[in-house]
Amino acid sequence: MTNPHQNVSFPSNGRTAHGYLATPSGSGPGVVVIQEWWGLTDHVADVTDRLAAEGFVALAPDLYGGHTTHDAKEAARMMKELPVDQAARDLAGAVDFLLKHEQVTSSSVGVVGFCMGGKFAIVLAAQQGDRVGAAVPFYGLPSVDETDFSGLTAPMLCHFGEYDRTISVEAVSELRDKIQQQSPVRPQIYFYPAGHAFFNDQNPAAYHEDSARTAWPRTLDFLRRHLS
Repeated sequence: MTNPHQNVSFPSNGRTAHGYLATPSGSGPGVVVIQEWWGLTDHVADVTDRLAAEGFVALAPDLYGGHTTHDAKEAARMMKELPVDQAARDLAGAVDFLLKHEQVTSSSVGVVGFCMGGKFAIVLAAQQGDRVGAAVPFYGLPSVDETDFSGLTAPMLCHFGEYDRTISVEAVSELRDKIQQQSPVRPQIYFYPAGHAFFNDQNPAAYHEDSARTAWPRTLDFLRRHLS
């Protein structure tokens, strides 16, 4: 019998990456879950479990090598020290792992990311082309000037908070315009009456229950529609 929750290792461009895998009772589409800057926290593991409960084979790569923090300065330092190319390799390895997994039925994977992970979700989808079939970033923006979106083919659903002081409406519009200029993708964008990290129910200062409860079924429906 398959263990529904387990820590796994997988090859990733010449090195070994690690992650948290949650599986459904049967088979289903694969989804990569990408952490916030805090690390692979209980919240990220819980989201991974929730996806598995909805029928997805979900893998959260551990980009910090087992380290987590609740201190914003330390989180900022760990994010800054994370080489973008290493993160991209780890995430590409996660895509490989899921596409080869015996329970995965989809020919492409979904990507869901939060904060830093939202940024990486967009970049990964742009890098991986048709190997990513759906991208769902929560309050994360990559550098528009430094990211090449020409390889992006995955439909994209974006969740942002109206009161997020780290991301402006103008920056989101700039991202949308650049994606539409360079690729065939037309991002579906929602703004919620909330601030940054509104989906994190383990962060009471940021969590906005109504917004989270609205964003979650939208995310599930989007993933099912594009990965089945």
